[in-house]
Parts: sequence; structure tokens; C-alpha cells
Amino acid sequence: MARLSGVDLPKNKRIVIALTYLFGIGPSLSELILGTTGVNPDKRAKDLTEDEILKLRDAISAYPIEGDLRRQISQNIRRLSDIGSYKGSRHRKKLPVHGQRTHTNARTKRGKRIAVAGKKKVTK
Repeated sequence: MARLSGVDLPKNKRIVIALTYLFGIGPSLSELILGTTGVNPDKRAKDLTEDEILKLRDAISAYPIEGDLRRQISQNIRRLSDIGSYKGSRHRKKLPVHGQRTHTNARTKRGKRIAVAGKKKVTK
């Protein structure tokens, strides 16, 4: 079983897909890493040799992934919040940061809808 940066790669998936299980590596970076190391992208993760795993480990170490990347992202958010920027205040309030509307959408950020009682009609 291939293990890179503390993450077990799925055995039966192609290595180009299995590398995307690492936080910070997407499809394009995965193809770039495989191109520089010379590993066949169609090879399954279980069929990798020890030499190929070492090549991948060395190539991946050049990029911030997993814990380092998560730490870097949280430090960037904390910095924005500390300097009092608009984006930092949006992060603090748990609202969308990139200018999306919140009047009708942004349910995943704002949480479940809260029912508000309607006005009663006055009958004569």
C-alpha cells in the first residue's frame, strides 16, 4: 500500500487519481508530478514499486500539502482578521467572503432557515 505524507492512497485507483486524495493536490498538479517523476499515470497505486514511491515522495515534498497547507491557510485567515480587513470581518462573522449575495443564498454558511411567524389577517 502506498503511503504518502501520512495518507494511505486507495489501492485500486489509478495513481493520477489516487494522488488527488492528498489535501492540496488536484488533477493538474497530480499530472505535473507524474510527468516530472516519469511514473505512468495509468498505473494502479498497488502496482507501484518502492523506487517509484520514493520518486513521488521527493517530488511531492516541494509543494505545501496536508498539515502545512492547512496551517498556512488558517494563518492567512487569522492575519486578515487581525489587520481588520473586510475579508477578515466576513470570516469572523462566518459569511461569504468573495462578494456573493446573502439575501437568498449562502445557506451552507449561514445555517438552516429559521421560520418567522407571519402577520395575522384582521377579520371584520
